[in-house]
Amino acid sequence: MIYSLTGEIVTVEPNGFAIQCGGVAFFCFSTMNTMQKVGQKGAQTTVFTYMNVREDAMELYGFYTRNELDAFKQLITVSGVGPKAALAILSVLTPDQLALSIASGDVKAITKAQGVGAKIAQRIVLELKNKFSTDLTAEQSDVVAAIQSADTSADLSEAIEALIQLGYSRSEAAAAVGKLDKSLPVEELIRIALKSLI
Repeated sequence: MIYSLTGEIVTVEPNGFAIQCGGVAFFCFSTMNTMQKVGQKGAQTTVFTYMNVREDAMELYGFYTRNELDAFKQLITVSGVGPKAALAILSVLTPDQLALSIASGDVKAITKAQGVGAKIAQRIVLELKNKFSTDLTAEQSDVVAAIQSADTSADLSEAIEALIQLGYSRSEAAAAVGKLDKSLPVEELIRIALKSLI
């Protein structure tokens, strides 16, 4: 198993990059987040890798952070989520955003990934919720608490729903509203939350 690669980026393609190590270039499929960080042709970098062995192919996947690799490995344990879907999800969500989306049950954020429908997103939330809930930062735990308290507060719930209608995901809306004084009227909650989101 190849744990990581350190070398020079020799080519960048839409779905990955090739990194040369000791005279051998390895092609790694990757996420948009990683590809933005590894740099252009000629850049020196280190990536963490995962090798997927199938009957008809051996594919290498490269990630800029260990965190992203761990999130990828968790995603592909979900029934119906292959490496391609996992890369698509981690191209639109960072590992932290994914953890928050899963812990808060934000299916809409996960379906922003190309080729990932509501059923698959719901399965990801269902199967990974317990695993990701324990890895949340204090701030993320506050957001999850805000989402849960919104279920018991009509004003908070209304403010979050209004922000969702404006195109924000449930986790983004709850994060913005959860930091505010819960005694504020709905219009104020929405106004102040919008300022923090823009």
